[in-house]
Amino acid sequence: MDADRTPHRRDDGELLGWIRPADDAWVAVDLLGRELTGAVDWLEAESALEAHGIAYLADPWMLEAEAERPLRVRLVEVTPVRIVVKPEDFGDVGRPARRIELPWPLPSRLRPPRPDDPDAFTISRD
Repeated sequence: MDADRTPHRRDDGELLGWIRPADDAWVAVDLLGRELTGAVDWLEAESALEAHGIAYLADPWMLEAEAERPLRVRLVEVTPVRIVVKPEDFGDVGRPARRIELPWPLPSRLRPPRPDDPDAFTISRD
């Protein structure tokens, strides 16, 4: 990650993302490496990170190009070096967890679910 990014943390110390310079302004970047703002002032960048939070890390995601249909996955690890996901297992700790390592920032093949995606509850033998 660029050395010119400044970490931004919540009051409890949890990392929310980074603020990086953009000419005479600043850009808020979330933990997945996505720019949340265009060039804004410092306080707007902080507010954008705080409003965005980190709850999205617990959401289901869809991984393209891993199977015929998009694969429903959960984030396991997110660092400025890599993103690790595992196929959705609904919290089954007895199930072996296959890990899939992806590059950081967020690759285009990892995306939020869309309404037409498989729901992970339906078994299909098409």
